[in-house]
Amino acid sequence: MLSITDLSHTYASGTQALAQVNLEIPRGMFGLLGPNGAGKSTLMRAVATLQVPSAGHIVFDGIDVVRDPAALRAVLGYLPQDFGVYPRVSAAELLDHLAVLKGIASRGERRETVERLLAQVNLWEVRHKAVAGYSGGMRQRFGIAQALIGNPRLIIVDEPTAGLDPEERNRFNNLLAEIGESVVVILSTHIVDDVTDLCSRMAILAGGRIVASGHPRELIRGVDGQIWARAVSRDELDGVRGRLPVIATRLREGRTVVHVRAPAQPEAGFEPVVPTLEDVYFATLAEQRAAA
Repeated sequence: MLSITDLSHTYASGTQALAQVNLEIPRGMFGLLGPNGAGKSTLMRAVATLQVPSAGHIVFDGIDVVRDPAALRAVLGYLPQDFGVYPRVSAAELLDHLAVLKGIASRGERRETVERLLAQVNLWEVRHKAVAGYSGGMRQRFGIAQALIGNPRLIIVDEPTAGLDPEERNRFNNLLAEIGESVVVILSTHIVDDVTDLCSRMAILAGGRIVASGHPRELIRGVDGQIWARAVSRDELDGVRGRLPVIATRLREGRTVVHVRAPAQPEAGFEPVVPTLEDVYFATLAEQRAAA
């Protein structure tokens, strides 16, 4: 269990990135959703001991993360948003080097670890190829392999599928789902579908604050019967936005479809739709912007 209590962080510039964040994260896949600039990376860096928060507490399985970061690092696997690699170094060589840094001194144990992880992430056939020459999806799978060195109990992945094509994204998500069966995995992302597909619990972070949390299905039930949709022309769009609480617009077959949150039919022509987690996400963000 990861417990985050009253966590806040303000940068030297005066920008407040986090404001009294409280979360209880059990074993399994946990999704942290939020737009760019919401504070997700700041929160993940604080949990990963890469940044000391201005205030608050982080405790993982009895480890005080702020006071004893070394103890947390021993059980942590981390895939940051920007995962750099050494040029002209093969996957097998780089993974072996990272295993040394993780404290695996025995050459035989390292070889066994490297072979097992490369097979697990489906990179065995390209183990002698330089990681710098990998595709984006292959590089992300290598990033997961390095995060799994030492059998961590807490794994953090920050925006892992951004920029991946649909096939590679699906392959990567299947890998995450397999890993998340036995450890705590935090998936930080702005891609709603990743959370829908993978996570049994989630939270939405906006403006440095947790603005919603719970089981995705429960959050979706919270807007059941409140989401309405209608296709509009480009000329109508500004007028609809001015009259109604529009939460999102999307193109469908070349036409703009407007989603509105309302307790009853907002106008003639709007039809009720079965809500999705994306509707919850956009409705929550719209509510926060209105309150700001």
